[in-house]
Amino acid sequence: MKTPLLGITMGDPSGVGPETIIKAWATTSLHAQCRPIAIGSSEVLQRAVDLLRAPITIVPIETPEQVCGDPTTLPCLEINSETAAQALPGCCDPRGGQAAYDAVVLAANLAQQQRIDGIVTAPLSKAALQAAGHLYPGHTELLADCCGTQNTAMMLYLEKDQGSEASEGWGVVHATLHMPMRDIFEHLSTLRIFNCATLADAAIRNLKHFPEHRSPKIGICALNPHAGEDGLFGNEEQQIIAPAVAEAQKNGLDVSGPYPADSLVARTDRGEFDILVAMYHDQGHIPLKLLGMHRAVNITLGLPIVRTSASHGTAFDQAWQGTADAGGMVAAIRLAAKLARQRVPLSSVGSAEGV
Repeated sequence: MKTPLLGITMGDPSGVGPETIIKAWATTSLHAQCRPIAIGSSEVLQRAVDLLRAPITIVPIETPEQVCGDPTTLPCLEINSETAAQALPGCCDPRGGQAAYDAVVLAANLAQQQRIDGIVTAPLSKAALQAAGHLYPGHTELLADCCGTQNTAMMLYLEKDQGSEASEGWGVVHATLHMPMRDIFEHLSTLRIFNCATLADAAIRNLKHFPEHRSPKIGICALNPHAGEDGLFGNEEQQIIAPAVAEAQKNGLDVSGPYPADSLVARTDRGEFDILVAMYHDQGHIPLKLLGMHRAVNITLGLPIVRTSASHGTAFDQAWQGTADAGGMVAAIRLAAKLARQRVPLSSVGSAEGV
């Protein structure tokens, strides 16, 4: 059986993406787990090779099937953007946003056509993306549009034993994502939380081994401090979150909560839960990144394709200095290869009557 063919999008050429790709490419063990190709600008990637003085040859290719399988040769499927190489390093540039957009769209199309087995995305700048005229809050929403899906969610996953087929890590799925804090209340709903719990159950089953007698334990975070303190600090727990928990239990999920997020994260890291559903971006991102900034992997749930990425951003302040940490990219490639080998879709979303 051939190893999975993965498309690694270059991300914003002004950021650390090209450098992390080159550094990850030099990780010999990855090439035993997958057949990676880059999707982006060969000129930009050559600059990263020159910066790092890496013993790698960039080879432009026209189709993803042109894979050489040589760790010293990096095949790059060229994007159509003529401006990728013109993007200024280390800053928000709409030309970089356009290049990142072109790479993601091409990769998503190839994955849907089953010409590649999954995609790994280097970081893009949301500001540059929108400056280029593409009004998406980030990768998750752009990929959902490319794939024609609505019920998607971002999951951050942290493996405690990286590279193992039977990982003992845990993850966080986010009910709301890239939006101002004031908009969370408008977008948070019982149905959304229920769908995230369903996605969380399916996703963690693909990442961890569970005995036949045990289902994944899912913890639901509260929105307010102290889970609202019986309504003293807010009633979203009683009116929105608790009904979602009850509906998920009715549908056979081992889910409980809502629990105060500060204590729930600690309980999960000790092994009491396998996966959490957070109510907003930072509630899930801060603890995972604190525990493993360059090991946490972003997985998009609800898509008909495999997609992972490192959990960090473009880091314009560190870009093109030769100092970027490629640990997140390596972890993302390994996890994408694992998911692609399993060939298990992460797109099943439950529906609940009356939710």
